[in-house]
Amino acid sequence: MQRRKFVSILASAAPLLAQEEYKQGPDSFRQEGVPKGTITAHKWTNSKLFPGTTRDYWVYVPAQYSSATPAPVMIFQDGGGMIREDGNGFKVPVVLDNLIHKKDLPPIIAIFINPGVLPGANGNAQGRYNRSLEYDGLGDRYARFLIEEILPEAGKSYSLSKNPDHYGLAGSSSGGIAAFNAAWSRPDQFRRVLSFIGSFVNLRGAQILPTHIRKFEPKPLRVFLQDGSNDNDIYGGSWWIANQDMARSLEWAGYESKFIKGTEAHNSKHGSAILPDALRWLWKDFPKPVARPINTSDRHWLNTGLIPGKDWELVGSGYGYTEGPAVDKTGQVFFTDIPNNRIHKIGLDGRVTVFKENSGGANGLMFGADGRLYGCQNGKKQIVAWSMDGAETVLATGVESNDLCLNAKGQIWFTDPRNKKIWFLDTNGNKKVVHDGLEFPNGILLSTDQTLLNVCDSRGRWVWSFSVNDDGSLSNGQPFHHLEVADESSATGADGLTVDTDGHIYVATGIGLQICDQPGRVVAILNKPQAAKLSNVVFGGPDLTTLYATSVDRVYKREIKRKGVYSWAPVKPPMPRL
Repeated sequence: MQRRKFVSILASAAPLLAQEEYKQGPDSFRQEGVPKGTITAHKWTNSKLFPGTTRDYWVYVPAQYSSATPAPVMIFQDGGGMIREDGNGFKVPVVLDNLIHKKDLPPIIAIFINPGVLPGANGNAQGRYNRSLEYDGLGDRYARFLIEEILPEAGKSYSLSKNPDHYGLAGSSSGGIAAFNAAWSRPDQFRRVLSFIGSFVNLRGAQILPTHIRKFEPKPLRVFLQDGSNDNDIYGGSWWIANQDMARSLEWAGYESKFIKGTEAHNSKHGSAILPDALRWLWKDFPKPVARPINTSDRHWLNTGLIPGKDWELVGSGYGYTEGPAVDKTGQVFFTDIPNNRIHKIGLDGRVTVFKENSGGANGLMFGADGRLYGCQNGKKQIVAWSMDGAETVLATGVESNDLCLNAKGQIWFTDPRNKKIWFLDTNGNKKVVHDGLEFPNGILLSTDQTLLNVCDSRGRWVWSFSVNDDGSLSNGQPFHHLEVADESSATGADGLTVDTDGHIYVATGIGLQICDQPGRVVAILNKPQAAKLSNVVFGGPDLTTLYATSVDRVYKREIKRKGVYSWAPVKPPMPRL
């Protein structure tokens, strides 16, 4: 009797576990009286970003297109499958015709593009298939391929919008992660993302994306996700779990996003059935711009550290290569232009003037308690100090150097990247190597209380932390601050750094300004003010609440809620939240 009752319970539950049936609606079929767009076929065989590859692509132009009005653009990955109009496929051209006719979408030009293939060398050789490289990989290479190669080619024949809010990306499976990653990498070009059964798993590192969504400064993106509970569960991970993780991170970070859950496996049944509504949602309120997310978590540095509406502002441009920003006791910021052999000063009025011509190839700078500007004069293999009248005093000779820092006593530590050394220079001019062996020691800075020395290893992923001993020597060294790394390299490119009164360090890296808490974790990443890498950063201004960042030919500033620390005025940071 008991067994019969148990079987009955299972039988009643069975319908809840069954897969739902998804059927395409009228918008996925040809309708009488709806104008049909044109589709032209093309080949791309001249790629510089994916050399040697060949690929097919198609351009859909709606009947309503007029060259007088620059058209919004939607790019569909795995394009050959997306344009098919048979079976349970996505039938994208049909859907676009119907929705544009109804005015549910603007007259979108769609590009359907296949992944590249490097043809086999001969009849007995197999080609090299680029799909996973292009679609599953992170970084900006695929986005650049679309921006620098495909869109300009299409733009020769059609008038395409230049507004990033007018660009969307879509894909299924690995095409889904390709769509998201391209927009994530280049929100200056793409801002609308449509992903069906997206492969946000560890095929080539995409499992990190949910964490990056939480850590990076918000980007103006609108994201639609779909997945089914019976999706793939293989060596790279669970697609179902990964999509849930993506959806939760987007929601937590405040992105305008939608996640439609289903019960299907790794196929197009569910996605093709909801495609019309997904496109309506993705382009709703057009041409209203896509909004930046607003995060409301009380445990997010981006909330407690940033000022709403305050972004990077250009201070100066046209330099050879900017480096070494340093702040004096009034809040004025000095920086080097290495190729042009100059040191510049940013006054409190924002005006940039030349402080020192013929700087001796100066790179890293920092002010001391005596009001002098200390510098790594690597062009002359010296460590020097300048008084404010420009008079130069040589402190050490015969050394290679890149960046330096001082403590309240006037003691100096500096890095020698080429020879993999960290040096100490005492107030009597005596110098000694205090560490040897980091791959490329670069940026260097003391903690707020000056008991720990932080050193960036540009060719690794770490900021090392050392105890500072009374004689200037170092001990207890550990690869401590764990930085995020771009997909293109195992190196962070970590360069200069600064610190705030709470003990957070701000590290200039290739992917942005990474902010680490005292326990060594990256808690936030500020977007770079331009595509080029950041080289260094310092707090400046009269109240030390403005970040100044050097980036190749330019210098930027940004007001935030945090406050910097002078080298001659150490403070004890609060106990960190563990």
